[in-house]
Amino acid sequence: MSVRLNDCDPGFKHEVAAEPGSEGIRACFACAACSARCPVGANRPDYDPRRLIRLTLLGRREEVLASPLIWLCSSCYSCGEVCPQQVRFTEVLTAIKNIAAREGHAPPSAKVTAELLAKQGRLLEITEFENQKRADLGLPPVEQRPGDFQAILGIEPDQGEAGEEPR
Repeated sequence: MSVRLNDCDPGFKHEVAAEPGSEGIRACFACAACSARCPVGANRPDYDPRRLIRLTLLGRREEVLASPLIWLCSSCYSCGEVCPQQVRFTEVLTAIKNIAAREGHAPPSAKVTAELLAKQGRLLEITEFENQKRADLGLPPVEQRPGDFQAILGIEPDQGEAGEEPR
């Protein structure tokens, strides 16, 4: 892999390191313990945690943020358990994904997930069938409460039709 310095953003590693949990990224010396332990990498030869960290440290911002590989981490924390430098790769990758999402690089599935959460407050719609099953068990019905999720994200709640209470 050849790297052109003009294509590098030297501030990218600092931006990632500024995110919570990612402070230790610069301590990585590419020993590959994380890659050897990664269950995703065992099944996807193109997925290599060490390479993602190296690209980040080299400032390959666009290459990292646009890579579909950053979304494959299973968050099993195996990499962090074996890292001799205690780099918290799962948190580093979460920081990278957050930056990628802010800059419009999120995959369609993440966008659909966010839309469902904002609309319904959950990923699966609770239908009358589920609520009837709950009633049969003596449980109260589950109501849509997207306001809870919207408050977390700072989204204005849906005001509904004129005179209608927000859902």
